Amino acid sequence: MTKVLVVDDDFMVAKLHGRCVSALDGFSVVGVAHTGADALRAADRLRPDLLLLDVYLPDMDGISVLRELRAAEERDPSRTGVDALLITAARDAAVIRSALRAGVLHYLIKPFNPTALQEQLRHVAALRTRLDGLGEARQKDVDQIFGTRPPGSRELPKGLAPPTADLVEGVLREHPAGLSASECAALGALSRVSARRYLEFFADTGRVEVTLRYGGTGRPERRYRWVG
Repeated sequence: MTKVLVVDDDFMVAKLHGRCVSALDGFSVVGVAHTGADALRAADRLRPDLLLLDVYLPDMDGISVLRELRAAEERDPSRTGVDALLITAARDAAVIRSALRAGVLHYLIKPFNPTALQEQLRHVAALRTRLDGLGEARQKDVDQIFGTRPPGSRELPKGLAPPTADLVEGVLREHPAGLSASECAALGALSRVSARRYLEFFADTGRVEVTLRYGGTGRPERRYRWVG
């Protein structure tokens, strides 16, 4: 479970962000803060995994809050590190540059569609899972981790349709152990060729992990497991 601290000076906005978080499996809102000082105290007390952090706070800016938390982590190595998504109306390139230097995972500019926030939350969950499972990283792993956009935000190539992509994603999410292209096609009422195209696209963009399973014929079967 990813514990989230919502930090925004607007009470209604903070409430809306909290609802977006609570609607996703695997996430829980452990606290809400409306000033920088409150955010620092709450982070020290609650030890969240993730901050949804506004820049414009009444007493200090959100990036300064994050820098103070980073300094606290340096002073106390036993303290669990916190990740941050910046959610703000700030559009100044200097602010964005400062956010990157402070170690922000992503930056959402208000106003935005709630699904954009949920997509980023899913990306954070996938990133944490990938890092937890990594021993020695390959360059492909590093490229995916340090990508500027989550894999799911990439446009579909010509010939692939968003509704079918959503269908294939849904089938894979319902079967976390993984599926073959034939199994995915049967469950989604698609042709095997069509299912395979979407599965390979998801694999190429890092949202699906591919493994080989050897059956009685001796020929390997590709298995697809959603990780995105």
